[in-house]
Amino acid sequence: MDGSVLKAGVLLFDMDGTLVDSTASVERAWGRFADRHGLEAAAILAVAHGRPTIEVVAEFAPKGVDVVAETDRIEAEEIDRTDGISEVPGSAALLGGLDPSRWAVVTSATRALTLRRLEAVGIPLPKLLVAADDVTKGKPHPQPYLKAARALGFDASEAVVFEDAPAGLESAKAAGATPVVVGAYKGAVTEGLPRIPDMQSVQVGADGSGLTVTLA
Repeated sequence: MDGSVLKAGVLLFDMDGTLVDSTASVERAWGRFADRHGLEAAAILAVAHGRPTIEVVAEFAPKGVDVVAETDRIEAEEIDRTDGISEVPGSAALLGGLDPSRWAVVTSATRALTLRRLEAVGIPLPKLLVAADDVTKGKPHPQPYLKAARALGFDASEAVVFEDAPAGLESAKAAGATPVVVGAYKGAVTEGLPRIPDMQSVQVGADGSGLTVTLA
């Protein structure tokens, strides 16, 4: 039981690992990439979570590989293969009960892949989505969360961010937002942060002063 009560103007949600459990799909995609190029999949997976695909491809692809074409291939494979993905418990109910002008999805996935995954597991589509296509610097840079908060009419310091990966937590912290860890990841960036197992542990109330977020 976390027991934290947080005040917020807006709520910002990562997608993979926070709203959608796509671990198996992501691991298979990076496994295929590693096999194609004779790479070690474990090394890629150790740093890939929460980062834009094109950045990871650029980091690991052997010299001479077309990074954009390889990224497009991985993207197409993941859009076509939604088997094995599922809703993080409580996500659809939580988002369905929120004012659409007070929340957004902020993800390192592309817009097309994000919409495909949310639709596949029955999660309401956001009024505002900040995806990899929408930023010039992805997580762990603060730009994604700064942009989302601003687009909703708030400062990032007024945002509570739900994240499961180190890159996203670093991004939220750097933006000045209040991060909440979703799931089991533990690392230096999570020290002192509130933590929940899934979205069933979140209750949101609204009044004239903003949102009250209770973490059970």
